[in-house]
Amino acid sequence: MIKVKLNDNPEQVRKLKNPFVVLEGYNCFGCSPGNPSGLQMKFTEEGEEVVARWEPKPHFQGWKDVLHGGIQAALMDEIASWLVFTRLATSGVTSKMEVRLKKPVYTNRGTLTLRARLKEMNRNIALIDTRLFDQDMVLCAEAVMHYFTFSPEKAREKLWYPGKESFYEEP
Repeated sequence: MIKVKLNDNPEQVRKLKNPFVVLEGYNCFGCSPGNPSGLQMKFTEEGEEVVARWEPKPHFQGWKDVLHGGIQAALMDEIASWLVFTRLATSGVTSKMEVRLKKPVYTNRGTLTLRARLKEMNRNIALIDTRLFDQDMVLCAEAVMHYFTFSPEKAREKLWYPGKESFYEEP
């Protein structure tokens, strides 16, 4: 069983804000706070990692009180995209997911923690390690997400990327 200790140093934690909420028609399943059927994820940056703490809702279950595996993959996909936005200062699209579901994730036992870290860059393909932990910080799922990243210019022009600075609160 793998357990991880949370970051106890609040000086290393930076809350991220969602700059996309101002876009007309924005309704992302992963991070839109206005999508009642979505995940409504929120993120922080902790050192090299992007982190999300997320409370599962019963309507995301696959089996009784167990979080659907597709929802687990969606959670890890979304946190990886936020790593691309903030750590790589661009946007991209998922090109491949290598997901391992290791233990059941329950919808009725408390807050889950997701963590994403850049593993490597191969030209414009970012390999991102993502992990999903239960309320006791036991590793339940992990994935290597492959993201095709765009140049910052193309990300701004075609994908409404607002720039890295837009994801951080004013000091």
